[in-house]
Amino acid sequence: MIVPIEQIDPDTLTNLIKEFVLREGTDYGEEEAALNLKVEQVRAQLKSGTAVLVFSELHETINIMPASDFESHPDYE
Repeated sequence: MIVPIEQIDPDTLTNLIKEFVLREGTDYGEEEAALNLKVEQVRAQLKSGTAVLVFSELHETINIMPASDFESHPDYE
């Protein structure tokens, strides 16, 4: 199920995005600005609708994924 980002507390949304960015396995080193930049890029994708925040009832998890992948992903139907 898609979770509208407007229904998420802004601090919680930021933390979800940070966790997603860090989970992706990319090492940004000690530069805080690089992490903040990546967080803002993901936030922009969520706002534009090219990425969505989805909740899996099956796994009771929340994830960020490309909107184009949402329809075909069996865990989020």
